[in-house]
Amino acid sequence: MLCWNLENNGQGDPARRRAGDELLRQLAPDIAFRQEVWDADANGRTIFHEQARALGLQGVLGAGSCTAVFYNPAKFSVVRDWTDSRGPRFVLPPTALTLRYEDARPHALPLNAVSYHLNYASAVQRLLEAEWLTTWADKGWTTSDGCCHALPAIFAGDNNSYAAGMPGELPLPDLATVKNAPHRLHRSYAGPSGERLPDTRPDTAFRTAGLEDVARYWATSPHGTANALARTVNACDTHGPDSRVDRIYITPELLPTVTGFEVIEVDGDLSDHHLLRLTLDAELLADVLSPVMRR
Repeated sequence: MLCWNLENNGQGDPARRRAGDELLRQLAPDIAFRQEVWDADANGRTIFHEQARALGLQGVLGAGSCTAVFYNPAKFSVVRDWTDSRGPRFVLPPTALTLRYEDARPHALPLNAVSYHLNYASAVQRLLEAEWLTTWADKGWTTSDGCCHALPAIFAGDNNSYAAGMPGELPLPDLATVKNAPHRLHRSYAGPSGERLPDTRPDTAFRTAGLEDVARYWATSPHGTANALARTVNACDTHGPDSRVDRIYITPELLPTVTGFEVIEVDGDLSDHHLLRLTLDAELLADVLSPVMRR
């Protein structure tokens, strides 16, 4: 099973949008997490339906065309759409679906798939949004035998912030070298002494809630590669160095199903963010979702 994540800043240009869709179609994903699908809801969601046809997938478009989740209907079906229960907590609302994996055993657990885009301008708002997102890692599901299980979950999105340092990780920016003063503010927060610090708090919040950064996991796996920690946004004069602001987090029980993770660089005409591709083992996923295997 393939999952990929791409922010589409070329959405407003039909030619660029179709080129991006073609790139993604060639990867044949089973779940696709999207951000910034602007105008996809216009004219009765004409653009959104066009993209679904181009990808050969079905999907759900979140409020304001901020995010979307596409899925392969031969592999997944929607059990619950959380769009209307998002509340007033997000500037750019996420798209969150509970999906049933069709190849799993009868009465297997579904899983949650969440596409999100944390706020660009406020570290305070980002932390609030990250904390609320973790509620989808805490959803219970009662099986036919009366047992309640926490649902596995996958979160993919643009964090507009940095990952806390680890060996091999891209270094945090020296804020003094970021030439754009508003951007220095947007990507930092005030520490205890009042000094501005690069914002890593959403990453810390996700991991405090027990979620795993798949790139970190794969980079340290015996079968993993250093590319897992590659940049997802290129350096520029005003905004600072290469950074890994786009990340995929999963609940721990899904870690054994991971068989690959990579960053695929895309042309800047298609997006100013690169593409993340996560590969899961289908049989192991079916086992993880089996209530018998999870007791």
